[in-house]
Amino acid sequence: MTETGTTKSYDGFSEDERAAMKERAQELKKTKKASKADGESDVLEKIAEMPPADKAIAQRLHALIREHAPELSPKTWYGMPAYAKDGKNIVFFKSADKFKSRYATLGFEESAMLDDGSMWPTSYALTELTPELELRIVELIKRAVG
Repeated sequence: MTETGTTKSYDGFSEDERAAMKERAQELKKTKKASKADGESDVLEKIAEMPPADKAIAQRLHALIREHAPELSPKTWYGMPAYAKDGKNIVFFKSADKFKSRYATLGFEESAMLDDGSMWPTSYALTELTPELELRIVELIKRAVG
């Protein structure tokens, strides 16, 4: 509340958030006409646009996902690389640069089969990929696919 007793107004979405929503609207229009090959090329195009550090992580994640979970279909989701099964997003990558964040994010959507008791992580901060992290990521991706 403000000093006058009224609630503070909401300033709305940031410019980056509005841009992501516009990208999502374009993706939805394109989805009706898209094939799996289109999704692959869209994802590779988005990865190519990333700054070097994010691009390196995204390229490696893309390769790991395609190798260890070939049943996932690549697509873009809010302008980010994502991978879906039966039309439902399972895993996505969010570039640190996308929302001016200090780290990139590997995230899993609700359809991912990561359930572990009453609480489990659904996203992970990434600053680099090491061979040890790649092994953990492959394990998560395999588990997420079910």
